Amino acid sequence: MAPLLGRQPRAGDDTFAGVTALLLPRLVNPPDGDPGLYVSLAHEGSALLFDLGDNQLLAPREILRVGHVFVSHTHVDHFIGFDRVLRLFLARERVLTLYGPQGIARHVEAKLSGYTWNLSRDYPFAIEVREIGPVVVTRARFAASTGFRLEPLGTLPFDGIVLDQPTLCVEAAQLDHGIPCLGFAVQEKARLHVRPEALAAEGLTPGRWLTQLKRDVRAGLPDDALVPANDAPSDRAAYRLRGELRARLLLEAPGQRLAYVTDVAFTAENARRIVALVRGADIFFCEAVFLDIDRAQAARRAHLTARQAGSLARCAGVRRLEIFHASPRYATQPGALAAEAGAVLQGALAPDLPGA
Repeated sequence: MAPLLGRQPRAGDDTFAGVTALLLPRLVNPPDGDPGLYVSLAHEGSALLFDLGDNQLLAPREILRVGHVFVSHTHVDHFIGFDRVLRLFLARERVLTLYGPQGIARHVEAKLSGYTWNLSRDYPFAIEVREIGPVVVTRARFAASTGFRLEPLGTLPFDGIVLDQPTLCVEAAQLDHGIPCLGFAVQEKARLHVRPEALAAEGLTPGRWLTQLKRDVRAGLPDDALVPANDAPSDRAAYRLRGELRARLLLEAPGQRLAYVTDVAFTAENARRIVALVRGADIFFCEAVFLDIDRAQAARRAHLTARQAGSLARCAGVRRLEIFHASPRYATQPGALAAEAGAVLQGALAPDLPGA
C-alpha cells in the first residue's frame, strides 16, 4: 500500500470533511490476487463492483447489493467471477447492469450459452449490457425468461459518463492493453449532511422529507419552490422554501472521487487519458504489476510498473494511491512495489512519463 500524500482519509474511512461519506471502497482481493474493487454505498444498501475476477472473498450478501458491474476487459482474471454472480442473482427479481469495452456483449452471450436454461423461463432476472465504444454505447439485454437470448436495445452517444445517479456518476476512459480496455472513475455528487442542532432549533422532526430535500438539492432544483418540512404536511404552514431549508439544515461538502485503472500499456496516449480521468482523485486504485527494474517485461505484457503508477498518480495530483495486481514474482519482496510507487509520490524518485 503506497503512502499518503498529505493529510487525507484512509481507504474505507466513513467520514470525510466532517460529513458521512457515501463511497466506501475496498479491493476485493489482496494486492497479488485477481483485480477487483468493491464500493459500498453507505446508507443506500447498494454497491458498485469493478471487475469480475475471483470474488470468493465477497460474501453473497455483499454481491447481492451490487446493481452495476464495471468490467475493464475480459481476460480470465477479470471475468472468471461472472458465473458466481450469475448464480447468486439467477432466481431473483433483479436487473444487473454490466458495463464493458467493445465486445463485452459477445463475451456475456458466450458465458450464458454454456448453460442450459429450460427450467429458468419463469425467473424474472435479467442482465443489461452496456458496451462502451469510442463514440457510442451499444445496449443489449439478456433475460432469463427468454433463455438469455440476446435482445438488442439500440445505441446511445458516449460522452464519458456511463452511469448518472442522484448521488454519483461513473465515468469511463478508453485505454489500450493490446485490446480495448476501460478505466473508471466514480464521482460522488455534493455530500449533504443534516445538522441535528439546526433541525431542533427550527422545531422540525426528522423523516423521509429530509431524504427528498437532499435529492432535490443534488438534482439542482430551484431554491424558491415550497417543499414539505414534515412527512404529513396538512396546511401551507408545513411548507418552507427549499433554499431556506437547504441553507439552515444542510451541511454541504465536495463529493469524493475514486478512480480504478488496471491492465494498461505505458504509452503516451494511455498516460494522457489516465491523468485526465483520475485528476484530483481522493483514492486512485492503480495496478503496479512489476518493479521498474523489470520495465521491459512490463512493456511486453502491456502492464505498469510501480514507478509508472506512482508517476501517473503524482502527475494527476491524487490524494492517495493504492496499488494492486502485483506479480507473484515479488512474493519474497514484501513492500517493494509500494515503496517504489511511494518514492515517486514523496519526491525521492523522479516521475517517469512516456514522451516526457
